Amino acid sequence: MASGSGRLRGLKENELSLVFGGLFLATLLGQAFSGLAEFNAQRLTDGLAQVSLLRYVTSSSFAVDVMENWQSEYLQFFLYIFATVWLIQRGSSESKEAGDSGPESDRAQRVGRFAQEDSPAWVHAGGWRATVFSRSLGLVMAGFFLLTWSASSVAGWAAFNGDQLRNLQDPVSWPGYLLEADFWNRSLQNWQSEMLAVGSMAIFAVYLRQRGSPESKPVGAPHDATAATG
Repeated sequence: MASGSGRLRGLKENELSLVFGGLFLATLLGQAFSGLAEFNAQRLTDGLAQVSLLRYVTSSSFAVDVMENWQSEYLQFFLYIFATVWLIQRGSSESKEAGDSGPESDRAQRVGRFAQEDSPAWVHAGGWRATVFSRSLGLVMAGFFLLTWSASSVAGWAAFNGDQLRNLQDPVSWPGYLLEADFWNRSLQNWQSEMLAVGSMAIFAVYLRQRGSPESKPVGAPHDATAATG
């Protein structure tokens, strides 16, 4: 009984990541089936044979659609994490107070001699490990952005050259593809949507509320209250 309740407590304590992980898998599967239907419809129009789901999800067409969205999401988080170290938005729960811009003091960040007994091991270790750990979230997001951006460019290059060959045109090199309008159109149409979402969230959080959400200020907080969460 105790182990069962422990498992339930573990699920309850991790439900945010579990729910979004499940939603991610469900939507990715949905994208695979809907993308396959569209892909096969186009092949039918072109007089080509239909392909299986496995062949489609391992194709450059599916890969570029997935990767161009992933890289824009990681770019959003990378920029937002680093921007909110220095940039202020008065009245936003997503912003620090104006006087707190920058990396903040060791006392505020609980590092160095201000580390607590339950602080992470790399904080207690000090030196380069504490320095790296203090920036690890942004560095990991930047790393994922670079990896997914690279994967997006390679998948887009393969898809672009497939179209080139079908149209009896010469394929291009990978560096050449990075200069093509197709690559930048795919990238920028996703980047601009992420910048819009982040910017609008920062502004809307000043004047609007969501009761019970830590992404919102308390319902009764004044509009100019900054760094307050509900």
